[in-house]
Amino acid sequence: MPTPTTEHVASETATPAPAGDGSSRSWFRPSLDWLLVLVPVAILLRFVPALENPTALFIVSCVAIIPLAGWMGRATEHLAEHLGQGVGGLLNATFGNAAELIIALFALSKGLEGVVKASITGSIIGNILLVLGLSFLAGGVKFSKQTFNRTAASISATALSLGAIALLIPTVFHQVAATVPVAQGGWTPAREQNLSLAIAIVLFLTYAMTLVFSLITHRQLFTGTEEGHGVLEDVGRERTAAEEHGVQWSVSKSVIVLVVATGFVALISEFLVGAVEAARETLGLTEVFVGVIVVAIIGNAAEHSSAILMAMRNKMDLSLGIALGSSLQIALFVAPILIFASYLFGRPMNFEFTIPEVVAVVASIFIVGQISSDGESNWIEGLQLLSVYAVLAILFFFLPDIHAPAASGVVAPAVHP
Repeated sequence: MPTPTTEHVASETATPAPAGDGSSRSWFRPSLDWLLVLVPVAILLRFVPALENPTALFIVSCVAIIPLAGWMGRATEHLAEHLGQGVGGLLNATFGNAAELIIALFALSKGLEGVVKASITGSIIGNILLVLGLSFLAGGVKFSKQTFNRTAASISATALSLGAIALLIPTVFHQVAATVPVAQGGWTPAREQNLSLAIAIVLFLTYAMTLVFSLITHRQLFTGTEEGHGVLEDVGRERTAAEEHGVQWSVSKSVIVLVVATGFVALISEFLVGAVEAARETLGLTEVFVGVIVVAIIGNAAEHSSAILMAMRNKMDLSLGIALGSSLQIALFVAPILIFASYLFGRPMNFEFTIPEVVAVVASIFIVGQISSDGESNWIEGLQLLSVYAVLAILFFFLPDIHAPAASGVVAPAVHP
């Protein structure tokens, strides 16, 4: 379900604590925090005329967002600990993909509808194939066989199917209705937008009810494997140890870090979006590839590293909770929010995706359903997931831009960095 376990990841991911958590040596260990040095570099590239280079700005901004997103996640998790299980779980579910949502909103405001749509599908398949693949591989190399709560995984896979249907129906509608004359009730931009808006409302309501299911009424389904003590029990012990060592942040510190990190993510996202057009032309990349691969990876890189770390610690329920929960947030929460926001920007967006994107999402969800059915994982399954992701990445690299802005009745203006 949508990040039912991320509420409990804070104590796990807090072990390699950032500076200020009582560990003065944390900055000297290998860490994503080292990439924070690129934040001022991005600012210089953006505002110093002598250093102007859209391609360099795009690359630096992409990397700089990764540690900032990680700090947003840490602050959210620590704040959630103070708010209780229900409110804390809701906070984690809401901010789980905040960095990617911010990037998508800036892209949407600039008329980069193709990048926005591609980032939606890219995030879903990235979490399912890339993150789970790396988690299964990393954990499988260390442990010959790992187990997880197959009931929770199955429920998540089923919920993801709803997201796949939401992508499939508007695309099929466009393909079928486009062949029917308008006078006979065929395709019009308004009808396609209304269809997408209605589906977005259904997805958003489903997401809300899914949170109730996973955080309140059926919380016990997400507390660990049938054979183990459960995630809650294990994490509870580690959280106590963390608090004894002064790792837990105060409410004020959590709020300040969250606000500052969010502000910098918004700033760097604006740099990234402003430079994307010039950079992709220089690098020879399409909007689809930038959205499906680049934006989808950088928006959740910090969270992805947590999923892999949990797998290496044999905490597969947490690992799957992060990966599948993030995919569900994208499909049931972020995607509808972007549809709603598009009307505020005066650029109504629809759910009409390219056929390759729809096929990739459907295939990914089918694969994860098959793999999660037995409640066990090993390194070869991880390698297989990574192989599928590599094949899809190659496809999107060679796929030409076929997101036609006019298909939604909106003509995207030229974007200047």
